[in-house]
Amino acid sequence: MTPRDPVTGPRGGDAHYLVGLDLRGRRVVLIGGGSVVSRRLGTLVAAGADVHVIALETTPTVESFPGITVETRAYRHGDLEGAWYALACTDDPDVNAAVVAEAEERHIFCVRADDASRGSAATPATVHHAQLTVGVLASGDHRRSARIRGEIADALLDGTLGTPSRGSHPAGVALVGGGPGDPDLITVRGRRLLAAADVVVADRLAPPALLAELAPWVQVIDAAKVPYGRAMKQEAINAALVEHASAGKFVVRLKGGDPYVYGRGYEEVVACVEAGVPVTVVPGISSPIAAPAAAGIPVTHRGVAHEIVIVSGHIPPDHPDSLVDWDALGRLRGTVVLMMAVERLDVFADALMAGGRDASTPVSVIENGSMPGQRRLTSDLASVGADARAAGVRPPAIVVVGEVAAFDALTGSLGRVSS
Repeated sequence: MTPRDPVTGPRGGDAHYLVGLDLRGRRVVLIGGGSVVSRRLGTLVAAGADVHVIALETTPTVESFPGITVETRAYRHGDLEGAWYALACTDDPDVNAAVVAEAEERHIFCVRADDASRGSAATPATVHHAQLTVGVLASGDHRRSARIRGEIADALLDGTLGTPSRGSHPAGVALVGGGPGDPDLITVRGRRLLAAADVVVADRLAPPALLAELAPWVQVIDAAKVPYGRAMKQEAINAALVEHASAGKFVVRLKGGDPYVYGRGYEEVVACVEAGVPVTVVPGISSPIAAPAAAGIPVTHRGVAHEIVIVSGHIPPDHPDSLVDWDALGRLRGTVVLMMAVERLDVFADALMAGGRDASTPVSVIENGSMPGQRRLTSDLASVGADARAAGVRPPAIVVVGEVAAFDALTGSLGRVSS
């Protein structure tokens, strides 16, 4: 039997017992708020865990991650009270050691991110495919476990046993649409390029579970843009893409949805082309189509809606920079899908009604479309602003205006529904 020190952990990397944890509704505490935490949040939330993050500072992605509790402060002994699982992920070894020590006292399994051998648990390299979860531990050799995990993932995706070699992709940039949030909705090509990345520049709305699958040596740059909050400037994002690709790295710019649907992807393409950096674009499933579909709404339907208009709500109708003809939208009979519109729902509803759209027109708001926390609110044009506020709707959310917004294929309702 391998001797074990109660604080420093197993003396020997092969002492781990691989097991699956049922974390549904159970408290999980993460101490730290950096990129390591952002990689873990997606899988923990997808597993149904009651996630609590405690950190002096957090990245924008961690700060705005839906469905978790964040406390911005220093770790204190006692923070693991009631936890079933803990992760020590700070950049301070003393703090990490203290977290592990408290976990030992409370008989809580704990991962120590900066020194796995000193924790009581290790995070395996995992891949999820068609209700199958595969975890790989390689006696503490993270590179090997990540490589084997990658080979398994490729084999599951394309049905073969052979895989391309890792770290061999030519330098350049790929703008990859990650889809609406569910990691299974990224394209096969996008997932393969992501697996080959040296550097990943990730949006806030990029599927977080995909970051958890990255090899530990992959550099992740948080390029989140929090609505009405912190944001990495677009010029800085462009510069990061060019800088790392010019240094011989293969860079994946991972975006939510599609790179060209209000994703400013073309600006990034132009920056790469002007710098002489090879760039490719991988289209993605866009949330204005996917979120309504996930909520049971067809954005078009024979005999009901023959048109669909996708509108950005990042500026109000009366803003001098607005390029939208709201009177024309109000005269449409088809479907209008609003993105980035939650904070100004009343304003947009009033503009559509002023243009001629009936106040009783059905409206549905889909929050966190395709994600575990997805929810749908159905109302009408006159009431949706007040209803959304009462329900506490927060971004990311998609707003569907039109007769199809009353449909719900998931329940069999094929017409107007009451709000």
